[in-house]
Amino acid sequence: MDRERGESEDNLDYSVANVEKALHQLYYDPNIDNKNLAQKWLMQAQVSPQAWQFSWALLSPSKVPEIQYFGASALHIKISRYWNDIPSDQYETLKSQLFNQIACFASGSKIVLTRLCVALASLALNMMPEIWPNAVGDMVKMFQTESSDVDGKARCMALLELLTVLPEEFQTSRLPQYRKGEVRNALAQESGAVFPLLQQLLQTDSPVFISQKALKCFSSWVQLDVPLLDCECLMQASFTSLQNAELFDTAVEALVNAISQPDAQRFLAILLNLADSAAIREMGEHRYVNTLLKLIPQVLQLQEQLRQAVQNGDMETSHGICRIAVALGENHSRALLEQVEHWQTFLALVNMIMFCTGIPGHYPVNETTSSLTLTFWYTLQDDIMSFEAEKQVVYLQVYRPVYFQLVDVLLHKAQFPSDEEYSSWSSDEKEQFRIYRVDISDTLMYVYEMLGAELLSNLYDKLGRLLTNTEQSTSWQHIEACLYGFQSIAETNDVNYSDVIPGLIGLIPRINISNVQLADTVMFTIGALAEWLADHPVMINSVLPLVLHALGNPELSISSVSTLKKICRECKYDLPPYAANIVAVSQEVLMKQIHKTSQCMWLMQALGFLLSALQVEEILRNLHSLISPYIQQLEKLADEPVVVVLQQVFQLIQKVLSKWLNDAQVVEAVCAIFEKSVKTLLDDFAPMIPQLSEMLGQMYSTIPQASALELTRQLVHIFANDPTHFVPVKALFLLVTSVTLSIFQQGPRDHPDIVDSFMQLLAQALKRKPDLFLAENCDVKALFQCGVISLKFPEAPTVKATCAFFTELLPRCREIQPIGLVVHENGKLLLQATLEAIGGQAPRSLMDHFAEILFALNKHCVSYLSIWLKEVMQQQNFPSSRLTQIQKETFSQQILRDRVNKRRVKDIVKEFTLLCRGLHGTEYAAEY
Repeated sequence: MDRERGESEDNLDYSVANVEKALHQLYYDPNIDNKNLAQKWLMQAQVSPQAWQFSWALLSPSKVPEIQYFGASALHIKISRYWNDIPSDQYETLKSQLFNQIACFASGSKIVLTRLCVALASLALNMMPEIWPNAVGDMVKMFQTESSDVDGKARCMALLELLTVLPEEFQTSRLPQYRKGEVRNALAQESGAVFPLLQQLLQTDSPVFISQKALKCFSSWVQLDVPLLDCECLMQASFTSLQNAELFDTAVEALVNAISQPDAQRFLAILLNLADSAAIREMGEHRYVNTLLKLIPQVLQLQEQLRQAVQNGDMETSHGICRIAVALGENHSRALLEQVEHWQTFLALVNMIMFCTGIPGHYPVNETTSSLTLTFWYTLQDDIMSFEAEKQVVYLQVYRPVYFQLVDVLLHKAQFPSDEEYSSWSSDEKEQFRIYRVDISDTLMYVYEMLGAELLSNLYDKLGRLLTNTEQSTSWQHIEACLYGFQSIAETNDVNYSDVIPGLIGLIPRINISNVQLADTVMFTIGALAEWLADHPVMINSVLPLVLHALGNPELSISSVSTLKKICRECKYDLPPYAANIVAVSQEVLMKQIHKTSQCMWLMQALGFLLSALQVEEILRNLHSLISPYIQQLEKLADEPVVVVLQQVFQLIQKVLSKWLNDAQVVEAVCAIFEKSVKTLLDDFAPMIPQLSEMLGQMYSTIPQASALELTRQLVHIFANDPTHFVPVKALFLLVTSVTLSIFQQGPRDHPDIVDSFMQLLAQALKRKPDLFLAENCDVKALFQCGVISLKFPEAPTVKATCAFFTELLPRCREIQPIGLVVHENGKLLLQATLEAIGGQAPRSLMDHFAEILFALNKHCVSYLSIWLKEVMQQQNFPSSRLTQIQKETFSQQILRDRVNKRRVKDIVKEFTLLCRGLHGTEYAAEY
């Protein structure tokens, strides 16, 4: 282990003693460099020819489990990756040795037993079907044979472990595509040797740990596209297991996997197409439908258990039962809809899912179940609307009332809790609730396609009753949720022809706005109706005063400014009568600095739309009042040459800054002037770099602003590669980096614009002059951690900029040592944050950017990535509770395989994010 890193692999001594020494260093040496060195050496050892010798020695009973585990892992790697290097005359010996080791570890370390089972599974897959045709049957026989050394329960557990990992290993194996089909067929046929054994274990009075393992094994096998009708008996046993609290979670997983097999219906279609006659095809379909119809009563029998769980606040149980009901409804709704004579049975299942949607409590604090059901409602609607017109009429008679009920339930679930309760929620809970409301909004938008104008009338009647009910007081939450429903539909659907919108516009001024959340929703609703207002300008005066009044409230910054911008854009030709008032209010709020920079820019855009529709004289008069403070001192310089102007401006600006350095708007204006100058003059600007760098540093240290970072980025882009100017540019880069790091320490969430610009600056520095990261006082680790934090921001531009930073950083691992060390130490955190985003924390529109990070990790840190992926994917419910372990492992293998084709990686990520969000295969996903 003390050898030089550069020494060739052939000369390295991969002896048992050296491997043990390296493992000790990896687990117990506090020095991170030594750990990294040991890890790299051990990875080379695992793939070396000597691994065949030391692996067996490391499995000795006298060794500790960590060492035994490494030996078993090395065997798996040699078999799975280097199968072609093994002489065929050694297959039987290898098989026998592995069987013996599994028998030895049946009563030993579980992690070692699992790795040995995975190694034997890999061996079996490589030998099936020609060399080892009855592999699964042989495994069952081998472990059912009496052995004096191993007790029956231990043998049974070892067999179940082996049978469980076999399908999982198949999903992640590197078999060529043509072999995969052969092996899949062989495994499907061998399920006949597995299912009777599992059934026997689940129906007899087996110990809980055996039953649990049998359920896990069933869960693993059904993902090989075993036809649903072959799973009937084991599914019945799984339903029975739900009554046992210790088996509940495992039974839920097994049932959901069995019901949701993505290819179960496709398998049926292939089977039916291959059938020789129409009668055989009909019989096959009849059996499939019969199995489904037997499942519904079993799911409905869980309703009492579900109600009890909800009553007792047992979220785990209600969550599990809901998953089963939704899996059945989502995956088989079309087949069940077509059984018209059983419509009441399916409707009962739909009502059970409705109960889950409306589970009492506020998501995500008191319940976590209702969100699971939302994709079911998309699927059911898609299936109903896909039938021909005559059938559609029949289904709509039954299901339109159900969807009206769904709207009521969703509006109730979208309600905010009391102010007191909401203030006790953590920021993470509030963010999850916000995302949940967005999902409800999407669902309502979708439901509008089925219910149409009647839905808007329904919402209008509700709102009218709430606002005119004098007998009892109405909470603001009810009013807000009803308006939120309107907003959800109006934002994405054309409601211009609805006859209830005039009434709605008339009701809005009657709302007693006593709460920020309600005020926000009022603003966003008005904004969503901007196109309608353009067609009905007489109504503008009903709502415009509300918007202008809200402009003065910093808490309503985003909603009020964005709504004014929409009104000015859509209704600009009808706004001249209100122009003077809009300009006056806007100027007042700009002078008071109520809004952040980005909202000020929106406000200026709104005024731009407004002024563009006025007469020339009015435009000039309004423009003059808006920008005269900024141009008075520059008028005298208008006729001078550019360089002279710039020199005089610089002196003037230094004087202005000496008095106004704390004024954010002045600082932004200064940065805008110099950014244009730098872009225009390019190299001719060079003499002013030392002065500008010093002034920029002073400005950013006093009031950090995104505009100063943008200007710094321009200087880095144009001048960092010029040795003459490197010193002042480097000093400025290090200063703004230090100041921004202190912002991150205090809490960066309130400064997304600064974080966005900072990430762009870091990416530019890496692109143009990565040597900046070699500076002694450049804290690369802190910058990396800031990037990981920034990936989790809700603002899309910030996330894009951060992804760009990491895709520039990762390729520098080898050439810039500090970057290499930080990535090796903290890369797992980056991977975790990236997968969380893909798992549902970030919008789907950003998935290509996160795919770029995975691609860069795989290209430049592949050995680490394979380890990190294994570790993070073992976390329960990560990155989404909707995923199975096999789906996670399949994704990991796909990512690790594609080191060249970036487009392919992006497609893999898009598929995976749909699985994580429960949208895979839906029409909603396809149209996105």
